[in-house]
Amino acid sequence: MRVVLGIESSCDETAAALVREDRVVLAQRIASQDDAHRPYGGVVPEIAARAHAERLAPLIEATLADAGMELSDVDAVAATAGPGLIGGVMVGLVTAKALAMASDKPLIAINHLEGHALSPRLADAGLQFPYLLLLVSGGHCQLLVVQGVGSYRRLGTTIDDALGEAFDKTAKILGLGFPGGPAVERLAATGDAKKVRLPRPLLGSDEPHFSFAGLKSAVLRAKESGLHADADIAASFQQAAVDCVIDRTRRAIVAAGEVSALVVAGGVAANSAIRAALQGLAAENGLPFVAPPLALCTDNAAMIGWAGIERLGQNDSLDFAARPRWPLDPEAAPVRGAGVKA
Repeated sequence: MRVVLGIESSCDETAAALVREDRVVLAQRIASQDDAHRPYGGVVPEIAARAHAERLAPLIEATLADAGMELSDVDAVAATAGPGLIGGVMVGLVTAKALAMASDKPLIAINHLEGHALSPRLADAGLQFPYLLLLVSGGHCQLLVVQGVGSYRRLGTTIDDALGEAFDKTAKILGLGFPGGPAVERLAATGDAKKVRLPRPLLGSDEPHFSFAGLKSAVLRAKESGLHADADIAASFQQAAVDCVIDRTRRAIVAAGEVSALVVAGGVAANSAIRAALQGLAAENGLPFVAPPLALCTDNAAMIGWAGIERLGQNDSLDFAARPRWPLDPEAAPVRGAGVKA
């Protein structure tokens, strides 16, 4: 069976994986940079790119060794080519180009968001196109109909901040450290979600777009007031986020037409409260609910390798340029008020 070497370096995780076309991850290694970025409360692009450059080659070598394979044994090299922090993306893509050229193997340039979008198919062989996807990664928050490999119809996007950014900012406001999302979820479990009145931006609006900037600002005002316990702020924020996600996704289900399942992917998909609420929404609408294992939610190379499997034969040239921004649906109409990430 064919095997693809996947490389991921779009943000602060340096990762390599070997994925076989029967959905077996033969080996995977991930080097976290949490300790390097923790003093700054967020990812510093220059530090991230330097760490990728230092770690990636030995990480790939170790991944091949774990599987008992040589580079010559793989059928293609797939690497994230965007979107992401451009320094890190360039490190991974240039490395992949060098390996592909040295081994005379095809290069497959992967859209990082497509890696997330297709990752549920790595975990669930029964998931068929088309499906409705809530893609909630660190800097992106979108609702898309995944029609096939390379074919996406965007129904909704954020007009300002992504949900992952709102979680990270809330963690910073509450002094919870980095990474923020898991810390907010842990603290929220000890608080009362009804204690702090927070807004639900765009709740009830016709189009399934998102907005989290106002919610983020309301969290800051709640903290500065000194009237609320941090755990209650965290719980109230998480509940407001869940309410927004469910309302927007409910609108998207109507707009999507016939789909095989409701699917969630991306780093924020690891949040158990969001998963549980989406599962209930799917059941309410008679849809299967599919969420990849937690290990496939955060940035990883297995999803990049799997996207490479899905794209085998669609090879890219060695002059493919790294892209800091790369929409899955380039034909989607601009959203009023939205920034360039949309």
